Amino acid sequence: MFSHIMIGTDDIESSKKFYDSILAVIGINNPVRNKNETGQQRLFYAHNGSVFCITEPINGEPASFANGSTIGFVCESPQQVQEFHAVAIANGAKSIEAPPGLRDNSTGKKHLCYFLDLDGHKICGMYRCD
Repeated sequence: MFSHIMIGTDDIESSKKFYDSILAVIGINNPVRNKNETGQQRLFYAHNGSVFCITEPINGEPASFANGSTIGFVCESPQQVQEFHAVAIANGAKSIEAPPGLRDNSTGKKHLCYFLDLDGHKICGMYRCD
């Protein structure tokens, strides 16, 4: 359904270090770095036909997070959800909501973790149970 998700940052190097660490947990490595036509630095992490992008804001204003938004990354096991969360926290993320673990509600059973990245974006790791 989605081709890409792009978020803003005011510190591309800190974001790269953070996302290199957490995305490696789920098998995403080696982002492509470039500058757009107006000079902003960008990172592109491609995996299974989708792209997660980080950019310095084009309008020159400070980056901000979208209140009410969540960016979810697929994990391959409950253990990977736990590791995804642990690596994020170890690299400066802030844990939010309930601790990582099993949730069982109207959308089914799944293991989830939630945290805020270095710029305040809400990130989720999810493993859906069969």
